[in-house]
Amino acid sequence: MHYAVPRILESAGRLERLYTDFVALSPWPALLGAMARVNGANGALGRMAARIPQGIPHRKITHWPAFGIEYHLRQGRARTPEQLTATYLWAGTEFCRRVIRHRLGNARAVYTFNSAGLELLEHARQKGLLRATEQTSAPCRVEDQLLAEEHSAWPGWGTPRQPNASRAALDARERAEWESADLIVCGSEFVRRGIAQCGGPVDRCVVVPYGVDASLPNGPERRRPDGRLRVLVVGGVRLQKGAPYALQAARAAKGWVEFQWCGGIGVPPAAARELQEYVELRGVVARPEMAKHHAWADVFLLPTICEGSATACYEALAAGLPVITTENAGSVVRDGIEGFIVPIRDAPAIVDRLERLHRDRELLESMSRAALERARDFTVEKYGQRLLAALGAAAGP
Repeated sequence: MHYAVPRILESAGRLERLYTDFVALSPWPALLGAMARVNGANGALGRMAARIPQGIPHRKITHWPAFGIEYHLRQGRARTPEQLTATYLWAGTEFCRRVIRHRLGNARAVYTFNSAGLELLEHARQKGLLRATEQTSAPCRVEDQLLAEEHSAWPGWGTPRQPNASRAALDARERAEWESADLIVCGSEFVRRGIAQCGGPVDRCVVVPYGVDASLPNGPERRRPDGRLRVLVVGGVRLQKGAPYALQAARAAKGWVEFQWCGGIGVPPAAARELQEYVELRGVVARPEMAKHHAWADVFLLPTICEGSATACYEALAAGLPVITTENAGSVVRDGIEGFIVPIRDAPAIVDRLERLHRDRELLESMSRAALERARDFTVEKYGQRLLAALGAAAGP
């Protein structure tokens, strides 16, 4: 979220300190930027160089570059889903230990993110501090169940994640964080329902939709009055994002819809080749370059199976794009107003909605205008108002 939470707290005069693994403070931006120009701006080095918390004084930031780099390297060395989960567990625990050793200054509350806050939350409870944790995605137990179903249905689209000790530990860690928190911030009702499904403390959950930095245009600017409908998908090309259903839809709509997908390719080569026959795969796209892809498109599609509250949907609304997505995206799109909500795993429903927008250009225009209006309620400023209100309510009088 581009440091949205600490930026919000700082602008409200309520940030004591931001702890993170790595930010591009001097001299890192120049060094990483030079390396990224050699290795490609869309790679890991480019993303690290972009880690600049705008609006937060450097004196309020504590980070550990060596730890952050080690974390990145461990992720790269992970050869199995179990090893990757073990890396997340190591990083979350080590991060909390570092924060606790550094101490909390004059803070009266802590704000953590799922899997990276357990020891800190327990430490803060001992000190009598307010404790908030954000569940940024559906609980891992819900995600694992949904993805197991996908792997069963699409055996050639990736390596199934087998039940293992690391996933069990991650599930237990998330549950312990919920129990240690006074407030559980959920980006969507889908996340809150997931916590309920896992038997979590729903009474401590509050849904706070996100907001994005966006320069909202004054009105929709439809690019082509005639011709094929242009559809943009954003996110990793993998089962979780509904890649097989995008393929089915693109195949069914061949000839009158043009598909483009921006995101790292996370499916086996054979599946990627099959997808490439109908969808232009652009790979990872740097954030500054996304504007031209939004400008290219008529419609945004995200047939996702499991999210928290997909940032890509907020950004599409801010670009004036009608959005077709699933309820599991955790989006703020209202069915039939700014786009359409379709069931997961339902390519025919996607094709039906695309056909409506292709056939009815007035509907496309009206949904584009509605998308822009909806986006005005989901800026970072509005997100900040919602988040601060939730924190204030948790703190009490």
